[in-house]
Amino acid sequence: MLIVGLTGGIASGKSAATNCFATRAVEIIDTDCIAREVVQPASEGLRQLVEHFGTTILTPAGELDRAQLRRRVFADPDERTRLDSILHPLIRTKAIARLEHRRGPYTILVVPLLLESGMTDLVDRILVVDAPVALQRQRLLKRINASDEEIECILAAQASRAARLTRADDVIDNSGSLAALDAAVAHLHARYLRLAQYRP
Repeated sequence: MLIVGLTGGIASGKSAATNCFATRAVEIIDTDCIAREVVQPASEGLRQLVEHFGTTILTPAGELDRAQLRRRVFADPDERTRLDSILHPLIRTKAIARLEHRRGPYTILVVPLLLESGMTDLVDRILVVDAPVALQRQRLLKRINASDEEIECILAAQASRAARLTRADDVIDNSGSLAALDAAVAHLHARYLRLAQYRP
């Protein structure tokens, strides 16, 4: 069966594209969802994070304070590297386990940091959801409460737009309307169904 790795820069529209595939009954494995699972209270992931970053990254209820952690790691590249070294192996293990039980002709594996996390070996094709950086900034400002400096740090921490496009087998331009996005997904869905026929 075919495994397509869906990636893209932050606020490029990965979730919207994923939803378009899901409406076509495509199996989705989303590593963002897995990332939340591995840091639930009492989890090994959260234990390791607290061990390194301290209890200041926890809410009063003992849950991960994502905004606090984000400020910490984007202010210090070494801390971000440490965060990735804790979470990426845990996420990868769960993703592999779910891929082993996949059904249907093809599966979309959503990995926002596909290139950065070294998970490209898990996929047969790389699909990049692309949007101009200026549009990413606009969308990000609406989504999170962060300063311009924090947003620039977030964008700089990811692979560049050019690097993603260089590695892409397929690209969706998500700078237009939702209808245009859905039409692009419909085209790729048909292509992936054809490709899946020739895979064991």
